[in-house]
Amino acid sequence: MKTYVCFPMLVLLSTATANETTAQESPPAETDVESSRQADREQLRQLRESLTEAVIAGDVEKQIEYAVPDVVTIWQNNQVARGHDGLRDLLSEIDSGDENIFQGYTERPSSDQVTILPGGNTAIAYGKSVPHYKWLGLEFDLDNRWSATLLKTDGQWKLATYHVSGNIVDNPVLTAAKQTVYWAAGITLVVGILLGAIGAKLVGKRRQTATE
Repeated sequence: MKTYVCFPMLVLLSTATANETTAQESPPAETDVESSRQADREQLRQLRESLTEAVIAGDVEKQIEYAVPDVVTIWQNNQVARGHDGLRDLLSEIDSGDENIFQGYTERPSSDQVTILPGGNTAIAYGKSVPHYKWLGLEFDLDNRWSATLLKTDGQWKLATYHVSGNIVDNPVLTAAKQTVYWAAGITLVVGILLGAIGAKLVGKRRQTATE
C-alpha cells in the first residue's frame, strides 16, 4: 500500500523537476521580444546619427537614402516636400546660392522618446535640435522641435514622415525684426521732431517779416 502511495508522489516530483528545468532552459518569450526591441532602438539611434552627419555634410543623396520613396517632410517655413524627388529639390534649393543658410548644429538632434508600435515595423519619435543659421546678414540659433514616423522594411528602418517647427512668437528672427521696427520708429520720431522744429522756425520768420 505504501508503495502505491510513494510512486505517484515520485512521478509528481519528477514532473515538477522536469518542468522547472525546461523553464530554466527556455527563457520566456517576453525576453526575446525585449531583446528585439532593444536592437530596433539601437538601429533607430544609429539612423538618427547617420542622418545628422549627412545633413551636416550637405550630402543630399545620402539623406534621401534614409527615407522611404513616398516620404513626406514639413519644414519651418510650412514648405512640404513629398517623395524622393520633392525632398531632393527642396534640399538642393536650401544648399544653393552664395550663402549657405544652414551652418551646422549648436545642439545635435536628440530624441525625447521613441515608441515602437505593436507589430514592430512602425516607430514614432520626437525630440529637439538647435541648428545654427546665417541669413540676411544675421547669425543665430533656432530652437526646433521635431517629430518623425519611421518604417521598418527589409530589416532596415527608414524615415516615412518628418515635421520640424520653431517658436513663432519667440525666436531670433522675430527679435531682429522687432528691433528694426523700434529703430525705424525711433528714427521716424526724431525726423518728425526735427522737421516740426524747422517748420515752426520758418513760420515764425514769415510772421516776423510780415509784421515788419
